[in-house]
Amino acid sequence: MRQSRCRIKEDVMGLPVLIYGKSGSGKSRSLKFFDEHEVVLLNTERKELPFRKRFRKTGSSDDINQIIATINKNPEKVYVIDDAGYIMTHLFMSQHRNKKGNASFEMYDDIADAMYGLVKRIKTDVTDPDKIVYIMFHEDTDDFGISRLRTIGKQLDRKVCLEGMVTICIRCMSENGNHFFRTVTDGSDITKTPEDMFESPEIENNLKLVDDTIRDFYGWEKYKPKEDKQS
Repeated sequence: MRQSRCRIKEDVMGLPVLIYGKSGSGKSRSLKFFDEHEVVLLNTERKELPFRKRFRKTGSSDDINQIIATINKNPEKVYVIDDAGYIMTHLFMSQHRNKKGNASFEMYDDIADAMYGLVKRIKTDVTDPDKIVYIMFHEDTDDFGISRLRTIGKQLDRKVCLEGMVTICIRCMSENGNHFFRTVTDGSDITKTPEDMFESPEIENNLKLVDDTIRDFYGWEKYKPKEDKQS
């Protein structure tokens, strides 16, 4: 049984965690193991969840300022942005038709600024040090065969490397109908987690398990259902 590391980082505010994978690989499904009161779901595309459970607190904003404000004003410790890639898509679709020449480059700068700002502000502007924000993305394969976050084109990738801004980047995969998470890279993707955080390179498709493991690793308090808090 892994013991808690008790390494609370006083200089860190919120903790951004990237979760990426193909459509249908189980990214949204992995939320089903959370208690309905445990997580705040920021559903940018307003899509239905692939399971019966419904979370008590949900939102659908793709505005970075509003997302950060939502994280700060709520007491919950777990936040999920599903799917953050649509923040880029919505910005692109709302601007691209009238952008030509230098204005087109400025549009990509704006999108890069937004995504950089999202990850950066979770680390600097979220006021509680044990709030974890799971940022979900679809994946894409680059010219070198590396699976990475899907963004709006190579120009954006050259401007900002989101996975370089985080310590935890977990890949969601599916084989023969079985969903699972990868916690370390096999050389063909951008997956990474701290050494000794997870016991296996492949774990259950269960974001609650991931959250508990991260909190154990850093010595942060884990969620207790209401009935347990009263006992």
